[in-house]
Amino acid sequence: MKISVIEPLGLSEEELRNIAKPVTDRGNELVIYNNKITDTEELKKRVKDSEVIVLANMPLKAEVINADDKLKMMSIAFTGVDHVELSALKGKDVMVSNAAGYSTSSVAELTFGLTLSVLRNIVPLDKLTREGKTKDGYSQSDLSGKTFGVVGTGAIGAAVCKIAKAFGCKVIAYNRSEKEELKNIGVEYVALDELLSKSDVVSIHLPQTSDTKGLISKEKIALMKKSAVLINVARGPIVDNNALAEALRKGEIAGAGIDVFDVEPPLDKEYALLKENKAVLTPHIGFATKEAMVRRAHITFENITKWMDGEPQNVVKF
Repeated sequence: MKISVIEPLGLSEEELRNIAKPVTDRGNELVIYNNKITDTEELKKRVKDSEVIVLANMPLKAEVINADDKLKMMSIAFTGVDHVELSALKGKDVMVSNAAGYSTSSVAELTFGLTLSVLRNIVPLDKLTREGKTKDGYSQSDLSGKTFGVVGTGAIGAAVCKIAKAFGCKVIAYNRSEKEELKNIGVEYVALDELLSKSDVVSIHLPQTSDTKGLISKEKIALMKKSAVLINVARGPIVDNNALAEALRKGEIAGAGIDVFDVEPPLDKEYALLKENKAVLTPHIGFATKEAMVRRAHITFENITKWMDGEPQNVVKF
């Protein structure tokens, strides 16, 4: 069986082959591509004759998927799968798995890195310190004692709730269903509009769906306090980033920490948020710690062995 890893997975080829040994020890061929490409024709060559395709967050079009007439399984080394045109597999006997859970702690930790960076003005003050200047003109705010609003309490959102409690925050949350384990530690579930209007920090942890795309709109941002901070480490299109940039520019909210955008970085130099110095921006790094890359690779290849054994896990429904 030919298994093709069609983009880098954040580890060396030696590390990847070592983690993949349970697959290759069964006599399967593992082809690893160590550079990322976007050319459709080249991608078709990479997937050709592969029974299994492995990829991370590379957009994969139906045209490329359909070029592989031997495809039996796709192991997506990522949590979200909206970047893959799975509609191409409708009616076909192809198993799709994701790497759910590999970056839970990594993304949750970045949530607070961004939050503290905004509240303490770490980025601009680093620059001023290197220029021999002081904190004059920049305010500082505690996280402790703040109301921390968590939008979406899946695995990552739940982890954020727990960390926010440890920081001494009052935690309120919005989700379609309520988790008793979170309620038992003092998390209060409220309606979205109430969360937006009451929170000092609003942190987004929803998947991207037709229902959540554009959810945090101009109208929703207008509900937030002028002193509030918006954090998004989930999916870029959930937030109207043009409206967010406008709100920051007009002082309608105090700051933002954004790791995800409606396009993948690098961002065009005219991208609205790039012009707002009240926003701390990172180029989609929430998932990308060394430890998360190792966890991800283990899950990705375990998905393949489980599928081979007739016990598929992390199955994606589409």
